[in-house]
Amino acid sequence: MSIKINKLEIENVKRIKAVKLEPTRSGLTIIGGNNGQGKTSVLDSIAWALGGEKYRPSKAQRQDSVIPPNLHIVMSNGLVVERKGKNSSLTVTDPQGNKAGQQLLNTFVEQLALDLPRFLSATPKDKADTLLKIIGVGAQLAELEHAEKEVYSERTTIGRIADQKQKYAKEQPYYPDVPEMPVSAAELIRQQQEILAKNGENQRKRENLSALKRNAALLQIQVEEQEKGLKELKEKQEQIAADIQIAETDVLDLQDQSTEELERNIEQIDQINHKVRANLDKDKAEEDAKDYMAQYQLLTTKLEEIRQQKQSLLDSADLPYPGLSVEDGELLYQGNRWDCMSGAEQLKVATAIVRRLKPECGFVLLDKLEQMDMDTLEEFGRWLEQENLQAIATRVSTGGECSIIIEDGYAVEQPATEREVPVVPAAASWKEGEF
Repeated sequence: MSIKINKLEIENVKRIKAVKLEPTRSGLTIIGGNNGQGKTSVLDSIAWALGGEKYRPSKAQRQDSVIPPNLHIVMSNGLVVERKGKNSSLTVTDPQGNKAGQQLLNTFVEQLALDLPRFLSATPKDKADTLLKIIGVGAQLAELEHAEKEVYSERTTIGRIADQKQKYAKEQPYYPDVPEMPVSAAELIRQQQEILAKNGENQRKRENLSALKRNAALLQIQVEEQEKGLKELKEKQEQIAADIQIAETDVLDLQDQSTEELERNIEQIDQINHKVRANLDKDKAEEDAKDYMAQYQLLTTKLEEIRQQKQSLLDSADLPYPGLSVEDGELLYQGNRWDCMSGAEQLKVATAIVRRLKPECGFVLLDKLEQMDMDTLEEFGRWLEQENLQAIATRVSTGGECSIIIEDGYAVEQPATEREVPVVPAAASWKEGEF
């Protein structure tokens, strides 16, 4: 069961002369008044009484007062907390007779409930860490966020490379009239040498034919001049004639091949290969771009899955207030970061989170509630009642929403006919030294 404040009596603390208050059991108890009348002094007094010496105001005793501070608080569990006397020493009385003191108060008093501004001024990361600690998913969410950052970083790199490949491919020229692979100069030279060798063989055969013909002519002359060797020469003549016939047959089908095209190709090989390589580079860049875009799409899907897991994790958690979430290590409310929330929203969120830190603490102190309009104030009050949470708050106002009005350090009872939000029983005021 959460512990709340049943009664409090304060005398001679900061601006307070004498104030007595019985806060409502749940919902809002609003301390109203103009600036400089002592509203915040009430909250400071409660924090000092319950939180210990670290909350002691630097000038605790009211100026011009000869009577030391006197604080008396009765808790819903029966504990009586007092600070009085010259040193304002702490006395905690347990109705059960058990030994009591600051250590006992610390077991159920949440420090941030006494000092909500400390949470309000915390870093975005600290606020998010506090929420995650409450709902118990901090470690899991941290793992998912780490994985999300890694995938996002990898996807960003892949996307940049894919863009570069696509731009490179678009910038490359393309030559449709060149071979698919670079031309080898050595192969062209080999083909040229084969043709030249074959042409040389043809030339040799032609020269052989010419020699045979010259020999035939010479032998013809010898036949005419030398009748004596006619028979021998005729045989040779017949033989040469036969050779001529064979040689003529060989020469008949011979056809020389031109090396002009090969020579031209050899001269243009650098140009051709430049175009071929440009085509290959363009094809490779386009293929690389497709591969990287495919990887980018896979990483996008993976990133969406991780983000969905994060959202599911938070959706399934028991959040202290509707609309809260954590993204990139920061606390969000209805999708807005802390610096984009209104002052009223910040107060509501902070109160809800602090409430969950120590459920045994059934109260919270709120300063400057004038940040909320009346509709927001009533909505906030209903939520406090629903949460069974007691809130003692200050507001620069003398309107009917205030439970009591502080004037010049005294509590002034608010007439019942003027109250718009009857949140607490009537509070009494008294002169200095009445208790």
